[in-house]
Amino acid sequence: MSAPPPNPARFSFRFGLPPSLGNALARERAERLTAFIERALSRKVEVSVAASYEALAKDLLAGRADAVWAPPFVCARVEAMGVRVLARGVRRGRSSYRSALVARAGSGLTLEKLQGTRVAWVDRDSVGGYLLPVAYLKAKGQEPVKTFAAQQFAGSYKAALEAVQGGVADVASIFCPPESTGLSYADGVEVVLPGKGGAFELIAYTEEAPNDGVPVGMGVAPEVVGQLERALLGLHESEDGKRLLEELFSAERFEPAPRMGYRALYRVALASL
Repeated sequence: MSAPPPNPARFSFRFGLPPSLGNALARERAERLTAFIERALSRKVEVSVAASYEALAKDLLAGRADAVWAPPFVCARVEAMGVRVLARGVRRGRSSYRSALVARAGSGLTLEKLQGTRVAWVDRDSVGGYLLPVAYLKAKGQEPVKTFAAQQFAGSYKAALEAVQGGVADVASIFCPPESTGLSYADGVEVVLPGKGGAFELIAYTEEAPNDGVPVGMGVAPEVVGQLERALLGLHESEDGKRLLEELFSAERFEPAPRMGYRALYRVALASL
């Protein structure tokens, strides 16, 4: 009796991406990321896009992903459970960012005129796309449940902005550089919808939060963790690496993430409940 055929070998390293830039765009650029990690780790790699931020965290904690590119609140959640965040993105020379509430250009919306409008958020675990703006609104005495006539979760920044553009929503939020850079909300819009920075107008800016990071699963071998960390921190040293940083991570380089550097975000999360 012949032996059963061997099971197909699973991918040696699995890297997860969030849905924040939109599945189509992330999948389109995942091939380049796959090639980069395979060269760095000398092993086969699978890159996948999670259905939600919650799924991204669960995949990492359950071992279905070995490392992920995660928004700040996901980093805070997994870090609190013992997971190490290897590196975090640096944008415009800064390791933090803020969020902006925006509306269609010419709408004339202000904080005082939000009553009865419709908002398109990104995801309940998105810091720039939900947590920061909700905390900001509550600090201003505006409960989103009472302020907005309708709230939807679009799943990505692109979808949220397009909902505003298409008239399905009146308000959305977008990540953008901190005040110290002198740059505006339009910079964030341009990352997600190139050429559309002028199609939106500012309602308000929020407080700042740490940038996205790369947490790695607790079951990953230390030597592999070291290889991945060195590769990420050196990504900006090649032209291909710079392009990957810009197109997929919206960053100019990675820096080592301080231990428990995302802990303060639980204040933001609680304020958004």
